[in-house]
Amino acid sequence: MSTPSRSSPLALTVLALLHFQPLHPYGIQRLIKQWGKDRVVNVGQRASLYRTIDRLLATGLVAVRETGRDQQYPERTVYELTDEGRSTLRVWLDEMLAAPKQEFPQFPAALSFVLMLAPEEALAVLEQRAATLAQTLEAHDRSLAEQTEVQGLPRVITLEEEYLRAVTAAELDWLRGVTDDLRSGRLGWTVEELTALAQSAGRQDAT
Repeated sequence: MSTPSRSSPLALTVLALLHFQPLHPYGIQRLIKQWGKDRVVNVGQRASLYRTIDRLLATGLVAVRETGRDQQYPERTVYELTDEGRSTLRVWLDEMLAAPKQEFPQFPAALSFVLMLAPEEALAVLEQRAATLAQTLEAHDRSLAEQTEVQGLPRVITLEEEYLRAVTAAELDWLRGVTDDLRSGRLGWTVEELTALAQSAGRQDAT
């Protein structure tokens, strides 16, 4: 009996695309890019796609449909979704959509220790981040326009792009508020007061 395959964004994507039609790995990668799913799924390394397919094959979620050879291309294996893969896809999709997952991204972790910088140093790095986010927001706008107006993709295919744009816009708005407070002096700190606070907490724990 095969070991149940664990969910991942890339595994979910492979199963979802095979739901529509059997595909070889190159076709999967091409469709991911055409539909803009490379914004939310890391397919920069083709080896990771092949490893994911091998794992799905070993656990019975996909099967080999055929292996063909074309004069212009090397031998290509076409995969298809199994019944177990179809039911697993639905379970994964429901879980990922309905239940927020506790994740630990880098920025909040670093933000929790921004106090180690002087306020003017924090302002400099956060303004740099804000500038990058502004560029990212423009990129989301261009991508949405390309997908909907040029490629004619229906909105349901671009929902993740809408989400990423909304999250980026919200973070940028919040970040601009923080940098405004740092610039005006409404937000500030000193090493001395933070050291005293930490030492006070340490004394309380010792008693």
